[in-house]
Amino acid sequence: WAFATAGVAARTLFESIAPEARRQVGEFSPQNMANTVWAFATAGVAARTLFEAIATQAQRRVAGFNSQAIAITAWAFACVGWDRRQIFLELGAVAVENLLYLNEAQKSQLYLVALYVQIEWPDLNFPLSSNLQSFKAAYA
Repeated sequence: WAFATAGVAARTLFESIAPEARRQVGEFSPQNMANTVWAFATAGVAARTLFEAIATQAQRRVAGFNSQAIAITAWAFACVGWDRRQIFLELGAVAVENLLYLNEAQKSQLYLVALYVQIEWPDLNFPLSSNLQSFKAAYA
């Protein structure tokens, strides 16, 4: 997380820690999962097996995600070009339930996620589609 936040290029480091992080994902809190995928996405490292493990855990435990974890996780999966829509559907549904708790940054992240989903799956009834206009205002 610290390397990604500082903008330090550490691709090799991220690639080397991904297998161990994947083994421990079951012990991660929703915030740990969000921080992990955010750090990897920010570093430009799409560690497929790690993201698969986090997607599985996140889908099982999505009800425990707060608005920050929802937005960060969805944004990170969009940033790595995740090709399985189920994680977006589940996070989107929980985001709709938490609309009142989203801050401007989270709305902005979810706006980008919604655009990604529209491009990848144009016929998908994405839970956040009806909120795009209010999210767009946060992005601008």
